[in-house]
Amino acid sequence: MTAAPLPEGPTRAAILEAARRWIGTPYRHQGSVPGVGADCLGLLRGVWREVIGEEPEALIPYGPGWAEAAGGERLIEAADRHLVRCADMILKPGAVLFFRWKRHLPVKHCGIASGQGFFIHAHDGASVAEVALVPGWRRRIAAIYDFPGIQDSGIQDSGIQDSGVQD
Repeated sequence: MTAAPLPEGPTRAAILEAARRWIGTPYRHQGSVPGVGADCLGLLRGVWREVIGEEPEALIPYGPGWAEAAGGERLIEAADRHLVRCADMILKPGAVLFFRWKRHLPVKHCGIASGQGFFIHAHDGASVAEVALVPGWRRRIAAIYDFPGIQDSGIQDSGIQDSGVQD
């Protein structure tokens, strides 16, 4: 009996499985080790390593105020190099969400949509958690991306409402 061929890219279900394994990991700036420590970018990097493979570029050290100090949109520029932008802003499980705290500030936070109005992320003072994508989070979404080569796996989509950064 021949095994069914594997999908050529990651599935949304595989991305969510990988992200949920990080839940409970303590917040640690620049961390990217499940169960030991992670920040929001470390979570994204760890899920990438599990579902895609080797990280596409070396990460330079960054301080807590890196986004403001560096100027520009360094996180979005990196996302444009390695992820696939969802121009329609349709929120799908496994999509990568990028957040901007205020209209005049650069994007500096990310998480992974988990469906049904929730997302998985790490933030200072808490462990990696799956939390509700409440209006306060929704209005700060600056961009939505997919992992490259994503294979839809029948997980339901849900449109973003009240999206767009507000002051």
